[in-house]
Amino acid sequence: MKDDSPTCKKGFDDPFGTEHPRDTNIQIALSVALGFGAFLAFCFLRPRWKGLYAARKKQSDRATALPELPDGFFGWILPLWRVTEEQVLASAGLDAYVYLAFFKMAMKFLSVTLFFALVVIKPVHDRYPDKDVKGKIPSNSTEFIAGLIHAPERIEVRSEWRQVLNMPVEYSSDYLWMYLVFAYLFTGLAMYLIVSETRRIIEIRQEYLGSQTTITDRTVRLSGIPLELRSEDKIKEIVEGLEIGKVETVMLCKNWKELDSRMVERIAVLRKLEEAWTVHLGNRRVERSLETLPIVQPPPPGPEIGESDERENSNLLHDIDRDPDHVIPYARQRPTTRIWYGRFKLRYRNVDAIDYYEEKLRRLDEQIRALRKKEFEPTPLAFVTMDSVASAQMAIQAVLDPSPLQLLANNSPAPSDVVWPNTYLPRSKRMLRAWSITVFIGVLTVLWTILLVPVAGALNTCSIHEVWPSLAELLDSHPNLQSIVNTQLPTLALTLLNVAVPYFYDWLANLQGMISQGDVELSVISKNFFFTFFNFFVIFTALGTASGVVDMFERFGDSLKDTSSIANALANSLQKLLLFYVDFIILQGLGLFPLRLMEFGSLTLYPINLMGAKTPRDYAELVQPPVFSYGFYLPQTILIFIICMVYSVLRSSWMVLLSGLAYFMIGHFVHKYQLLYAMDHRQHSTGKGWMMICDRVVVGLVMFQLTTAGQLALKQAYKRSVLIIPLVIATLWFSYVYSRTYRPLMKFIALRSLRRSEHSDLGRGPQEEMYSPERRHIPRPRASLTIDEAREIGLRFINPSLIMPLDNVWIADKNARSGHSSAVPSTNGENGA
Repeated sequence: MKDDSPTCKKGFDDPFGTEHPRDTNIQIALSVALGFGAFLAFCFLRPRWKGLYAARKKQSDRATALPELPDGFFGWILPLWRVTEEQVLASAGLDAYVYLAFFKMAMKFLSVTLFFALVVIKPVHDRYPDKDVKGKIPSNSTEFIAGLIHAPERIEVRSEWRQVLNMPVEYSSDYLWMYLVFAYLFTGLAMYLIVSETRRIIEIRQEYLGSQTTITDRTVRLSGIPLELRSEDKIKEIVEGLEIGKVETVMLCKNWKELDSRMVERIAVLRKLEEAWTVHLGNRRVERSLETLPIVQPPPPGPEIGESDERENSNLLHDIDRDPDHVIPYARQRPTTRIWYGRFKLRYRNVDAIDYYEEKLRRLDEQIRALRKKEFEPTPLAFVTMDSVASAQMAIQAVLDPSPLQLLANNSPAPSDVVWPNTYLPRSKRMLRAWSITVFIGVLTVLWTILLVPVAGALNTCSIHEVWPSLAELLDSHPNLQSIVNTQLPTLALTLLNVAVPYFYDWLANLQGMISQGDVELSVISKNFFFTFFNFFVIFTALGTASGVVDMFERFGDSLKDTSSIANALANSLQKLLLFYVDFIILQGLGLFPLRLMEFGSLTLYPINLMGAKTPRDYAELVQPPVFSYGFYLPQTILIFIICMVYSVLRSSWMVLLSGLAYFMIGHFVHKYQLLYAMDHRQHSTGKGWMMICDRVVVGLVMFQLTTAGQLALKQAYKRSVLIIPLVIATLWFSYVYSRTYRPLMKFIALRSLRRSEHSDLGRGPQEEMYSPERRHIPRPRASLTIDEAREIGLRFINPSLIMPLDNVWIADKNARSGHSSAVPSTNGENGA
């Protein structure tokens, strides 16, 4: 049925609308309509909902130095555009600065390549159109001859093939030198931009980190500590014996698993108790602040509770164990909860929820206090804080012990960035988790391919003809609907998949046992890029199509019989996928970036979370700034840049380059607003993501060169194709030299940078005075601190479970517990670390 349908006759060899520009026009119209509507909605909501769209500006001390954006409908655009790189660095830190620097580098590259594409490449391709039989004869010669002989019912197709055979081949290969020239030119341009941007980032990074003195910069993460040295005093003695500086503190990690488990259980019980009190009060007097979390919430009215009062609470759990029928009478209705008891916990009883959870909370507090006094088993990991940044850097950049895998010194994460449960996870278990999850992701890659291609292929009118003929006939009679199904739905399906999979990979990355959340974030970037690059680019290019699934497998299987046809299929698929990638980039840039600016996800989830919110803590958490995850946004951005590079010299390359340039311009503006004003970004990797970006850009360069060589070979320009090989070798050599030259400076702080630091004011406020490590203990104005220094005020390397205040419920009704023996305590937060 598919062969007889007009849809499949048109789309059989043109599944992505190569011959029908109408499809791209529809994509542009839909994306512009979606994006412009979201942008107008954002302009309307921004001044009316500053708790969401200016959350970081309102709650971050460093963001207060940013200029206030006017409340006018479009008046905020120019002030945001005028925010300088220095302000970005001072307000958002190195990670945000590096992220936005990649957008600027991409815009520079695409601007130059687009210029040559419009001035040289497009006119040359227009002057020398493909007059050979490419695209008109089936890619497999066996299929072509068999069609001539065994397809008498397809007279019109046979006639077309015969016309192609009789057509004289007027083919000129002189213009193919253009491919070789621009392959070298664009590769050189990319290398120049990588080196120049890296040099600039290194200079700023060294000056920025060298000019500050944080506890993170002065701390060494010491791993592989032998059993005989696992004590704070011995570690201090060993490190000071190296004569590289004095040790201020040593935090030897221990097996705090039992304590951490009790703290997690306590937080869950505390939330249930707050919910029980809120239900009991009937939500009548829940005085909530929609701007802050409990850690900064003013104490609610009412007397405070002391430790002696806690011990006078009713022994409800003890009474329940003795007499399940025991229920405390109350004058008014109180919430109840179901508890299970007896053999195998098969019996249950409804008891007073408030008393039950209060008693459970009291018992947990007693256990936690006892555990905090307990001596835990030490682990081979410690955080050693030195008296100066120079001492810490000398320790990190040196080999401390002659024995392998002993006393390994590495950069330390920030105290708030440490994943403490993983500090006491044995190294063998961490390695097992890391490798098993890596293998699992490799298996998932194959599974994604098996699932991804058929799903995308089903979104095509040719496939619909086989399973739902009546719907296919309806689509045939409406060209615009047919175009949407053929070209827009596959891009939308892949976009939704690219949104969903990163959350799963983020969950997997958190299971690998990494010590810091910054390492987890970098791992998420790597995993998500591998998914998007392999499944979305390599697999689609290899299979030659993202729709028409039935015919796709048949043609790809036949092509494997003839190795010469494989190169033909790959080259043809690149050209056929051009408009598909154009549609995808347009949808991401024009359509979805404004939705990100509007924070569509937060807007959608807000009413759902609002309906489920009961306690003041729930309401406060509703208005916290959304977290900006580099692992979710960066991989797709790198992939789009690689796609633009691969298509930069091919026919109609200007379409990809123009849509890519628009994508990066809009993306830079959107992410600049989010990073500075709207969203919180907790990563503390000090710009290390830049090396990951450059490594993957080099992979894109190699793909671009191989694609160009394949195109030349396809057009029988074999000598020019061979001349690409030195370029590939030079690119790989560049990657090796680049890594050895610049990676250490993106990982460590140079000692000379520390000596220059007292003269630097980079990343500081306007009130900064000369500051050196010797004056570290002299208090300074908060406005003069860098964002890292301000973030780490009062922090130290210690497990929060050891010092976290054991606060009670957070409710705001001063008469909430009238008639009860306990009063409502004030709360100062749950994170005292």
